[in-house]
Amino acid sequence: MFQTTRRRLALWYTTVTAVLLLLFAIGFYAYVRTTLVERIDDTLSHVVEVVERSLVIQAAPDDSLRVNLDASFRSNAEAVEDDHIDLEWFSAEGELQWSTFFISPGIPLRPENIEETVSVTSDQLLRQATRQMVSAGQVLGYLRVSHPWFEVTKPTRQLIRDLGLGLGLMTVAVGAIGWFLSGLAMAPVHDSYQRLRQFTADASHELRNPIAVIQTNVQVALADPDPHLQQDQLRVIERLTRRLGRLVDDLLFLARQDSGITSLQLDEVRLDELLKDVIEEQESIATEKGLALSLQLPEPSGELVQGDRNQLSRLLTNLISNAVQYTPLGGTVEVTLQRKIQNVPHWQIQVKDTGIGIPAEALPQVFDRFYRVDPARSGGKGRSETGLGLAIAKVIVENHQGHIQVDSVVQQGTTFTVLLPCYRPDAV
Repeated sequence: MFQTTRRRLALWYTTVTAVLLLLFAIGFYAYVRTTLVERIDDTLSHVVEVVERSLVIQAAPDDSLRVNLDASFRSNAEAVEDDHIDLEWFSAEGELQWSTFFISPGIPLRPENIEETVSVTSDQLLRQATRQMVSAGQVLGYLRVSHPWFEVTKPTRQLIRDLGLGLGLMTVAVGAIGWFLSGLAMAPVHDSYQRLRQFTADASHELRNPIAVIQTNVQVALADPDPHLQQDQLRVIERLTRRLGRLVDDLLFLARQDSGITSLQLDEVRLDELLKDVIEEQESIATEKGLALSLQLPEPSGELVQGDRNQLSRLLTNLISNAVQYTPLGGTVEVTLQRKIQNVPHWQIQVKDTGIGIPAEALPQVFDRFYRVDPARSGGKGRSETGLGLAIAKVIVENHQGHIQVDSVVQQGTTFTVLLPCYRPDAV
């Protein structure tokens, strides 16, 4: 699908660019050709004016006027040869009387059409301009000036070849560039699609298991009338529905963050108070597992951050509950809060446990959604699943312009470090 879309994008890009280049080439060709024709016409008009001013007009015995051809054209014939221009003089009746052509082209004069024209001879095309010469109301004759048409056709043919070659090379180059750019454009879409597929598959798996267990327990409870057994089944169902509710809440939270629907409810939050609340909530679970859960706070100095209290509480709950969950009996979980100076002041929160740890090769992916550590690669040790908790933690930290990192050694423990910018009300 993506290759087909990429080909279509490249084809459309190439086609549109080729059409634009073709239109440009046509316009450029028309401009050059028109310019060449205008230059020739200007030359013909100039020659006609020069010859007209140099005509020697004499009176005939019958009191009519005539042109002395020898005196009029001798100097002009030499001048126009350098410009590939030929002159022809026709009598008032249209008969050829004088010409600079070595071999006459044999093009008859048509007095009724004496505008500039392109005339065809036996061996070449000529651009011609004809003007009627009149003196004292008497038609003396017709002057026709001819210019070779190859001075237009030769450069325009060469221009067509050059433009055609250039257009072909540019189309090929644009096609290659279009293919490359379409690949760049499709890469984020492809990555997003792959992540969406993986996320959908993982979410479906996470939802399918508890739903199947709920259905099984319901069927068992319906089939067995024993009230005690039904109570047990209902407790299992209630526990699974809570799990499903948390999973759905996590999915909705991430979906809203990805779409930008929700915004932070910014407020001044005291981290020491927030940590105490979270520790208090997790302390009973830690006690049941025989864990030592401790909190170290700095001297009172206004541990304020500007952020969303609910999201920050969720962040700390996810990190501390994960530490409690993956720390075995007799282990310790230490939570510390201290001030750090890294370009700007930050509050550093560390959650350190002595749990089973995470394999080194899995550390770069622990914040991915539903990422699972391959048990075969970790030797059956280490956390096998991160679910959505750490993915949500990373989103919350990024929402607060902070940074989160993890360090871990299998069977020795894991340390999560969160940096959040300090907040100073008097600096606002």
